[in-house]
Amino acid sequence: MTQEHEYKHEHKLAIFRGTWKFSSNVHKIWGVFVFLSIVTIIEVTLGIIRPAFLDEHHFLALKLLNWVFIILTIVKAYYITWDFMHMRDETNGLRRAVVWTGVFLIAYLVALILIEGDYIHEVMENGYIKTNF
Repeated sequence: MTQEHEYKHEHKLAIFRGTWKFSSNVHKIWGVFVFLSIVTIIEVTLGIIRPAFLDEHHFLALKLLNWVFIILTIVKAYYITWDFMHMRDETNGLRRAVVWTGVFLIAYLVALILIEGDYIHEVMENGYIKTNF
């Protein structure tokens, strides 16, 4: 086997589509860690403070605050998969298979939760069952 055919694997050292570039893999890991920590701190802060403008308004039978949590969790899952699992270095077919499967399953789960939650809300509002959840 010649030198040309040996598999040389280099990881890309940029995140956010090249906006932030790092000098080594260690720096990139710390950069992604800081980003994920900031997103987690925002989630925890919103969970503790529960701003009234996000907690009172609804969109698709769910509070806006819950939508913010869902979106931030999807962002974290994306970056964990993309950078820590090195999905950016894989072929397009494998990336699409993983991403589209995840997108479908998350959308399906959110739809089921919204449908079931709306059903429980209707049952409680109409007084069919007297149960204190």
